[in-house]
Amino acid sequence: MKRIFITFILTLLLSVSITACREKTEKEELIEKMEAKGADVKVKEDDGDTKIKMETEDTKVKIKEDADGESKIKVKTDSDS
Repeated sequence: MKRIFITFILTLLLSVSITACREKTEKEELIEKMEAKGADVKVKEDDGDTKIKMETEDTKVKIKEDADGESKIKVKTDSDS
């Protein structure tokens, strides 16, 4: 019984530690990629809503996040025009 309890606790700790080591979200990866390209970044916050606009010579990215935590990502390149 003691062995089962210890196994259960170790499994629980392992699953929590794996969950805590998550990968970056698509939004975070996109922001880092655009900053690496030297993009102009503008951040605007209104009543819990956040708007991030990033622009390089050939790419425009808009990220909108509302107060509920939902995000919308729009990527436009010059070839899309």
